[in-house]
Amino acid sequence: MEISDEHFNIVEELKKVVGNENVLEYNVKRNRRIFVTIKVEKLRDAVKHLSERGFEHLSTISGVDVEDGAEVIYHLTRQGAKKGMTLSLRVKVPQEGTVPSIVDILPGAVLYEREVHDLIGVVFDGHPDLSKLVLPEGWPDEIHPLQKRWGLEEIRRKLMEHGEN
Repeated sequence: MEISDEHFNIVEELKKVVGNENVLEYNVKRNRRIFVTIKVEKLRDAVKHLSERGFEHLSTISGVDVEDGAEVIYHLTRQGAKKGMTLSLRVKVPQEGTVPSIVDILPGAVLYEREVHDLIGVVFDGHPDLSKLVLPEGWPDEIHPLQKRWGLEEIRRKLMEHGEN
């Protein structure tokens, strides 16, 4: 899809805030939907800027396990009949890397960050409480069930070992 002036302006403004070199890619798949990938170091600056520009509703945070780490995707929405739009802001984090928490900017992130931490293993620096949210208490800390490195049998074995300790 061709990028509209509105989409272009949003991305150009974001580039000015975080630096052109920190916006790794962007595309528009359909009207009122933008996907932007930035360097993780600029996440807080980008979220703060976007929330000040009306993208103040965090629909969810997605986490995806990839070969060399994880991708964390923040789905931000700007409300309004004529201005409604969703911007998905993606950051890539290496294995054992961390992502800065955005809870102080968008408080609704508190549960989403905990969920991504539980299931994918991403650590959110500055999060007030990364205790388990969707996994049961007693679940082994090193097992994040949506990481591709864990097969079902290996998870079962680890759970059995953990239960015996």
